[in-house]
Amino acid sequence: MSLHGDYDPDNVFARILRGDMPSVKVWEDDQVLAFMDVFPQSEGHVLIIAKASQARNLLEVEPEVLSHMALALQRTARAVEKALRPDGLSVMQFNGAAGGQTVFHLHFHIIPRWEDRPLKGHGHAPMADGETLKALAGRIAAELD
Repeated sequence: MSLHGDYDPDNVFARILRGDMPSVKVWEDDQVLAFMDVFPQSEGHVLIIAKASQARNLLEVEPEVLSHMALALQRTARAVEKALRPDGLSVMQFNGAAGGQTVFHLHFHIIPRWEDRPLKGHGHAPMADGETLKALAGRIAAELD
């Protein structure tokens, strides 16, 4: 998919927001949902998505939505850092298939990084165990400000 096109209301994140697919929620408010990536590149990999926007990428998002997402991203990254104590964090956002985007609903990745652990490839990591994700989500949620 290119940088331009129509929003697909059946993409995986739209289905999660409708309740058609399960997710392991870290937290949510009326504008965003933070949940665990089921194909984590690293332990504690969290995704941030907007609930109402149909922006496919950063180029399409409404400024007020992006502003709220940025605050949610920072809040969640701080909680990930407190809960998991990684050596670093990668914050990623991909635009268009050529840019690495695999789900065409604007989203941000928070990926904890440790010096002695290799990062799994984006879109190539194995599916995580649901109970493990729930435990991680609980630890992260407990550290939210």
